[in-house]
Amino acid sequence: AYQVLVVEDSAAMRSFIASTVEELEDVQVTEAASGFDALKALPRTRFDLVITDINMPDINGLELIRFIRENEMYLRTPLIIVSTESSQRDRERGLALGANAYLVKPFSPSELKECVRRQLKGEDSQND
Repeated sequence: AYQVLVVEDSAAMRSFIASTVEELEDVQVTEAASGFDALKALPRTRFDLVITDINMPDINGLELIRFIRENEMYLRTPLIIVSTESSQRDRERGLALGANAYLVKPFSPSELKECVRRQLKGEDSQND
């Protein structure tokens, strides 16, 4: 099964993302309530995809992405940013740091599933 890490400090949003992603076949979700939790989870499991919010209290999503991208094990792991920040500048900053996709909240379950499916299949990745 694909291992997906969902990093989101809002419990409601986190469970929405997790339950939506789990509707895809062959996907297991690990939830992290903060960037700090995510950093603890990352070494334990080989994740196939990371979905992260940007605005979080301790370590923000951009710092988390930078950490992941500097980690040998996760160099090529697809990353999806979910954020309420919809400006072009925020989007560009996230993608420049190494995110593969950027979803602006609120998004529909079908948008999220489509985005996850594409990333797990390795389509649309910017590194090719």
